Amino acid sequence: MSFRFLSSAILFAYISLTFTINGQLIAERQWSGFRGYMSSGVLDKANLPESFDFNKMINVRWKTEIPGLGLSSPVIWGDKLFITTSVSLSDNQGIKTGIYGDGMPVADSSVHDWKVYCIDKNSGRTIWERTAYTGIPKIRRHPKSTHANASIATNGSYAVAFFGSEGLYCYDFDGKLVWKKSFGVLKSVAFDYNAAEWEFASSPIIYNGVVIIQCDVLENSFLAAFDVKSGKELWKTKRDEYPGWCTPNIYKDGDKTRIAVNGFKHRGGYDFETGKEIWWMSGGGDVPIPTPVIGKDLVYFNSAHGPSSPIYAIKTNASGDLTSKQPGVFNEYVKWSVPRGGSYIHTLLLYRDHLYNVNWNGTIICYDAATGKELYNAKLGTAKSFIASPVASDGKLYIIDEQGTVYIIQDGTSFKKLAEIPMNDVCLTAPSITDGMIYFRTQKYLFAVGKK
Repeated sequence: MSFRFLSSAILFAYISLTFTINGQLIAERQWSGFRGYMSSGVLDKANLPESFDFNKMINVRWKTEIPGLGLSSPVIWGDKLFITTSVSLSDNQGIKTGIYGDGMPVADSSVHDWKVYCIDKNSGRTIWERTAYTGIPKIRRHPKSTHANASIATNGSYAVAFFGSEGLYCYDFDGKLVWKKSFGVLKSVAFDYNAAEWEFASSPIIYNGVVIIQCDVLENSFLAAFDVKSGKELWKTKRDEYPGWCTPNIYKDGDKTRIAVNGFKHRGGYDFETGKEIWWMSGGGDVPIPTPVIGKDLVYFNSAHGPSSPIYAIKTNASGDLTSKQPGVFNEYVKWSVPRGGSYIHTLLLYRDHLYNVNWNGTIICYDAATGKELYNAKLGTAKSFIASPVASDGKLYIIDEQGTVYIIQDGTSFKKLAEIPMNDVCLTAPSITDGMIYFRTQKYLFAVGKK
């Protein structure tokens, strides 16, 4: 046996051991929902290419067109990639880029098809395609929004797609519809101007066989849990909250499992088993969008709309009312906070010892994750607008502007840009990472980048 062959065999065995146990894929290695496992946005040991070029198709493994419009990120389990879209022959206005104050919805009342695609992650071939719902959208969309914003959640057996007012759908991996649910019209609108309809965007999550959905809307907001196999409602908790577009997350308080939710009137923690409220806090940006992120025995929150844009690091053993009674004064469960620095759109990225916040004007602020100390504040490129949340792998951060330029920066205490790579198409969607590949969804296409 040659040394080269032996080395390759050892590497293959290591990879197999790393990503499977007794033939079962390790959940932590799957990009199983919005921003991957636990919405972390991180997958190390992915072995992504050092460079790639979309014009010359260098290290671009495949490119496939996705019909219609969607802002859901690709979700991956094993060799299957899931993505959603909403297709209309009349809604051809696309996504409006740039920073602007007009939030009035797109004037379109045509019939749409809400679709779920299962794609072979290695080839880009469509394995199956399903139309979940056909009809006129019950809520109109923001010019930067679509009618398919929420990412799928999967646990390796089921794929759950949430289309807001058009329903919640659970498919098995062969594309069979297992169950579906309707919650009526979910009014995802501006809290202070009901005519500003912006469409639903909170992604479902799956944990220990349970689907969790957060529905913060104009009327009858709630958090709910369903059995993923049957769709049976396990509990449903009412929320007094403004409309929001946040995806929930899971964290641990000792041996207890909690659900973290962002919000304006009520960010906080709920018991996973019962839906009981554990802690709560009001204030911050009054149009909340970012997802909470978890790490270092803390839950990190950010938001920015109106006069306030805070970041909070909340201890996982928090309980009761954490709302500040005096400006800047918090109880013992708030480990640290910054009054201004949060993002209106982006979910934070906790990577190694650093907490990164990207804002929609392209500024990136790096904090010490344990203390909240600002390490640097820099500007990415010359683009005027950034919407996609950042992700990271093997010491590198991947950030995309609306015009579709990928910025790769080095993790560290000082700003270091490694590359600036144009995709030549509008992009508002967070990338997704799997072993050896990173996927980018633009307005028209899905790209798979990996070493050839």
